[in-house]
Amino acid sequence: MGLIRFGPRFWVAFGIAATITLFGVLGPYVLTDKVPTDVVGGLYDEPSSKAWLGTDNLGHDVWTNLIFGTRTSLYVGLIAGFVATVVGLVIGTLAGYRGGWLDELLMGITNVVLTIPPIVVLILIAIALQSRSATGVALVIAATSWTWLARAVRAQASSVRAREHLDIARLSGARTVSLIVFDVVPYMLSYIVMAFVLQVASAVLAESALSLLGLGPSNGVSLGMMLYWSLAWEAVRTGAWWAFVPPTLLLTLIAFSLLMMQSSLDEVFNPRLRRGSAKLRRRRTTTPASGSGSVADADQPASAPVGPAAPAAPVVSGVRSDRTAEA
Repeated sequence: MGLIRFGPRFWVAFGIAATITLFGVLGPYVLTDKVPTDVVGGLYDEPSSKAWLGTDNLGHDVWTNLIFGTRTSLYVGLIAGFVATVVGLVIGTLAGYRGGWLDELLMGITNVVLTIPPIVVLILIAIALQSRSATGVALVIAATSWTWLARAVRAQASSVRAREHLDIARLSGARTVSLIVFDVVPYMLSYIVMAFVLQVASAVLAESALSLLGLGPSNGVSLGMMLYWSLAWEAVRTGAWWAFVPPTLLLTLIAFSLLMMQSSLDEVFNPRLRRGSAKLRRRRTTTPASGSGSVADADQPASAPVGPAAPAAPVVSGVRSDRTAEA
């Protein structure tokens, strides 16, 4: 089996996501010597050597808040994406593989949760929490994000369970857990990876939406909380662009890079898209045999040579198939 070849789109998206991750993880130790609560100026001071991106409504350094806020938003996205992916995978796999009353029960619960708008559930649960930590917000987001994945995994598990090698494994005495872990889940691994990337992207955006409503992490700073305070203290009206443009730009880059990474992974794991891209690459690299034509000419059918030296007609059983001999 050949190695997986990722396209340039994947590497661009991966580079953006990796850079932002390093910015949030290593930034507090390398790029700043302050903490988000340090007061370095007044209300919305302009960028200066003391505060590279100016100050916010409380005189805190926007650059420092941006670093710590990126780390919090990524933490919430990864925790929420991981929990939602695991829950959706377990429920969907059990429902699709076992079938019967268990399938009806689990899919019934999933359908009920799907009918409730997620933002309403997020708001109600967030209001009910007395203290909203980053982990608590991530679990709240995960509680409303697993349903679509469970339905998709259930459909794939129902298809996989009818394969012949699973029947042979059942006849040989393999247990249900062993079959699911070693035979069913590996068939869906590519889809699970792409679903996890989407879950992380949606969780980061969900956290920012909650924070814009004032329901984000209460014991720290995040990109969404930075936007909340900038809007609450009228940074847009006063022209303090440094308070809301940097977090907006980072949120856009996070969502863009993850969505583009998911799209490029689909081209790698989807056989039809992979065959289509491979044919396109071969077509672009094909050159005429004479070496004098262009790439576009390589796709055109070769024309018959012009001149007296026309090709001879095919011979079948010693008789020419045309009437040139009669002439």
